[in-house]
Amino acid sequence: MIDAAASPLITFVIPVFNEEPILHAAIVDLRERLRPHGWSYEVVLAENGSTDGTVRVAVELAAKYPEVGHFSVDEPNYGKALRRGILRARGEIVICEEIDLCDTDFHARAVELIRGGQAELVIGSKLVGGATDERPFLRHAASILYNGLLRVLLGFEGTDTHGLKAFRRAALLDLVLACIVDRDVFASEFVIRAYRAHRRIVEIPVRVMEKRPPSIDLFRRVPNVLSNLVRLRRAIHRGE
Repeated sequence: MIDAAASPLITFVIPVFNEEPILHAAIVDLRERLRPHGWSYEVVLAENGSTDGTVRVAVELAAKYPEVGHFSVDEPNYGKALRRGILRARGEIVICEEIDLCDTDFHARAVELIRGGQAELVIGSKLVGGATDERPFLRHAASILYNGLLRVLLGFEGTDTHGLKAFRRAALLDLVLACIVDRDVFASEFVIRAYRAHRRIVEIPVRVMEKRPPSIDLFRRVPNVLSNLVRLRRAIHRGE
């Protein structure tokens, strides 16, 4: 078991885009579910291009809770927001979260693996054995297809790159800095570079469900994703 008193600062980086309806409740719920762990932590809300009241809610949360901070990027860009959040993180351990997940069971398992030295990067996979994906069929099928593309085009060795991740910041910061793409493909590049660099990686199964419709339409993302995958394939084969 983890000695809470000896645990390092943990940073939760959560990209948010047009999350006004759920943001406040999700952060309040996350704080309550983290309380039993007794961890020292900060929450970084990485707002990107929202057109609703997301920024206002983030400001209110930061004013109310000292462990909550926020910043904004000027466009809807998940990867850029996630990358900047990781670079701003003060924690020894960084957990990349999703506002509609906030899976404290994953947090506990991942932190224990990292602190115990079994892993430098822990990936919460919705496709590995034992995982449960309760999202609509189309989104589940898209995840399978996308990860198949990663294996064919980029030699990906795992089962999932998006969603929950936890890592020791000092061990993987060089890979974050090396990434060349952003938007949806940043998370994939980060994980693939970690595999190629032979970092200690552990996948653990998670349960995911759709708590609200995706903030960006699935089909609108396809052209940008394909373009970034081609760019990434060229870079990796050149050894960048």
